[in-house]
Amino acid sequence: MIVRPAVASDVAELADLAALTFPLACPPGSTAADQRAFIADVLSPERFESYLADPDRAVLVATDPTASSAPVLVGYTMLVFSPPTDPDVRAALTLAPSAELSKCYVHPDHHGAGVAHALMAESLEVARRREAVAMWLGVNQQNTRARAFYERSGFTVVGTKHFTVGTRIEDDYVLERPL
Repeated sequence: MIVRPAVASDVAELADLAALTFPLACPPGSTAADQRAFIADVLSPERFESYLADPDRAVLVATDPTASSAPVLVGYTMLVFSPPTDPDVRAALTLAPSAELSKCYVHPDHHGAGVAHALMAESLEVARRREAVAMWLGVNQQNTRARAFYERSGFTVVGTKHFTVGTRIEDDYVLERPL
């Protein structure tokens, strides 16, 4: 497995991976229609093009070079280096400047294979190089698998916030860890 910065030629595959993995992290009450609306609005190829062009973001991808003649994306993360705009997040965070781990997803066929750990390690390193002293993220309160991974990665709950998926407002924990 290789973790590297995403490039423009990854955009279509990134959007496909995001569309596959995002619903897996949604709470049981979210509808397929709300998930599709979120994917169309936030995880489209056009949005990934804009994320890659944004100097306040870093998108990392994990590839499996053995999967076929061309490496296949098996996971991705997105970091945001601008200050949080959500007042609940700003009130919860204790360290600054911080990087937001906005996205961290792994293809379900590669769960348990170390992909998430490799992506996390490189994401933390990128944040350090960008002079962040901490990293934060939001995770749905019902997503126990993700919460357990983040806690094993050194994050602790510091607050709560809301997250909109389509027409539905979800409850998230805000987690933070020093770098």
